[in-house]
Amino acid sequence: MLIGHQSWKFSTRPQILSTAVVGGPFEAQGPLAEDFDILHGDLLLQQKSWEQAEQMLLHEACDKAIEKAHLTKDRIQFFLSGDLMNQIISSSFAARTLASPYLGIFGACSTSMEGLALAALLVDKQCARYVMTATASHNASAEKQYRYPTEYGSQKPPTAQWTVTAGGAAVVGAVEAAANEAVDGSVIDPIAKDEETKGRLAVTSATVGRVVDMGLTDPFNMGAAMAPAALATIEAHFRDLDVGEEHYDLVVTGDLGKVGAKILGELMVRHGIHIPDDRYADCGLLIYGDNPAVWSGGSGCGCSASVTYGHLFRELRRGRWKRILVVATGALLSPLSFQQGESIPCIAHAVAIERDGDTP
Repeated sequence: MLIGHQSWKFSTRPQILSTAVVGGPFEAQGPLAEDFDILHGDLLLQQKSWEQAEQMLLHEACDKAIEKAHLTKDRIQFFLSGDLMNQIISSSFAARTLASPYLGIFGACSTSMEGLALAALLVDKQCARYVMTATASHNASAEKQYRYPTEYGSQKPPTAQWTVTAGGAAVVGAVEAAANEAVDGSVIDPIAKDEETKGRLAVTSATVGRVVDMGLTDPFNMGAAMAPAALATIEAHFRDLDVGEEHYDLVVTGDLGKVGAKILGELMVRHGIHIPDDRYADCGLLIYGDNPAVWSGGSGCGCSASVTYGHLFRELRRGRWKRILVVATGALLSPLSFQQGESIPCIAHAVAIERDGDTP
């Protein structure tokens, strides 16, 4: 149901039946490497182009998520996906193989939570039993499209961020689907089958962001451009749901990096929001840790997707937290808009996820 002006509260508590994350060689060297299902040592993933490699990230994440949910492709009733490539071709080509009814979405780096919110809505309103949402990004394909091909060796300012080479997928289902019928007809619990996880995860609410444009034009400073959008969505979520910052064990933003996270912290204080440092994190800072090679931190559709669907959900199921809010941010620019001198409109979508207790 609609809560306030821009939030949804899901009365049936749609369940996250499975998630899968796939990463590249650089991600394999990061602090969250153990939270990936598949890691590649070859940036091309044995494909002929960077764009085809990005498609492969999506393919593998989707296939693995379906496998972990103990389903088959034909059981997925809707597939929601988007990416950074022109006309979201990585997602559309992945949908071609998946052959499920497909809804292409675009929220730039906020696509992961946009897709998860919409998937939960479809399940909550009984429009589907199983919905899969996914997204991916590739460092070399993003650099080629938005900035300069990696082969040029162009230098970056300290405010720049490193596009994550990763794909993430999640299968969302109704509560009764958490104990679903397997392919062979036996009744199984997909969460309980995972030896590393014990708790079920439920999507409880979501806040759809508004476009915020502060007039910034620097494509090498996305964190500063996106921070105000993150603030706007966090404020809207707390207001619509009538909760305070203490309601969540962790509030996580997507892809703000060092620069954006610092700006957001200052903005929240000015607006009367006080989230302690130990209850705030940013996906762009978590994915690579303190590695100076990534400048201000990670970014890209695969950043918030891989960190959330991998690391955050694993720790949530293990009982480290009970309730988290993931606020994925996105810069809605294009190469054409940048070339024409346009500013960078930004958005943030928030999704609340809770651990529903332990499975038997």
